[in-house]
Amino acid sequence: MTTTHHEPAIEATGLRKAYGDKTVLDGIDFQVPAGTVFSLLGPNGAGKTTAVSILTTLISADAGQARIAGHDFVADAQKVRAAIGVTGQFSAVDGLITGEENMLLMADLQHLSRGEGRRVTAELLERFDLTEAAKKPASTYSGGMKRRLDIAMTLVGSPRIIFLDEPTTGLDPRSRHNMWGIIRELVRDGVTVFLTTQYLEEADQLADRIAVLNGGKLVAEGSAEELKRLVPGGHVRLRFADPVAYESAARALRETTRDDEALTLQVPSDGTQRELRAILDWLDSAGVEADELSVHTPDLDDVFFALTGSTVPAQSAPKETLR
Repeated sequence: MTTTHHEPAIEATGLRKAYGDKTVLDGIDFQVPAGTVFSLLGPNGAGKTTAVSILTTLISADAGQARIAGHDFVADAQKVRAAIGVTGQFSAVDGLITGEENMLLMADLQHLSRGEGRRVTAELLERFDLTEAAKKPASTYSGGMKRRLDIAMTLVGSPRIIFLDEPTTGLDPRSRHNMWGIIRELVRDGVTVFLTTQYLEEADQLADRIAVLNGGKLVAEGSAEELKRLVPGGHVRLRFADPVAYESAARALRETTRDDEALTLQVPSDGTQRELRAILDWLDSAGVEADELSVHTPDLDDVFFALTGSTVPAQSAPKETLR
């Protein structure tokens, strides 16, 4: 993940969208710094694809403002489209023609000259390890190859902002990890990535910042580590080989959960260095030493279910923003 901090590549304020009496987006706000990965998480039907469609000018918002690459998404829609690339949940690859022909077609749509189009096509096919398959019909490509070709086609116009709407859906684990490498490489080159995904591990691995969308509202926003600290359940697990040391530690530590058979203690903790040091100080004061110490923190699955699986109506859930 990156740590660059620039002016926002994407800035949205008060975005709203409804279909009839169904509110899909209920006034969401966020900023995406240039050269970073921003991931939008949420259950199916939460409005992730609607948000992408609005920001990429495919559909209009009912209310709200947004600037993409410095351009107003309504007044300067053409400039926005020229600055971005979009890869949706379903591949835009034409299976009836070859991978190379797909690329050249995209080059024509970007108004590149014939020579420039062939040069860019060759470079991108090589970059995405598709040169050997370039002359084969795209219908013969594996799912991972089609996804790579899809993103290569998106890059023909050299966009500085790319919207990836669930780009690894349906891919096997190896292809998914290969796609992660491609996304990391794009960001190293300075590209901004707006990522929606149903794979929490994907957001954890790639995103500099994550927003959780539920019931049309952003209910939390922060880095993966910040979001994990929003939910309880973190603890330090101590294991002892000596029953006497185990009992001494149990007396020295507060709010522990005991397992007398395994000689383990579970101490609530958010996993910070400060809390870990306090636990070790308590053990030192008791004159005991644990044979094994491990830190357990909630993962994004815990965060996701805590924020989106509650019986409390999502509309009343406050947004927790961590800076």
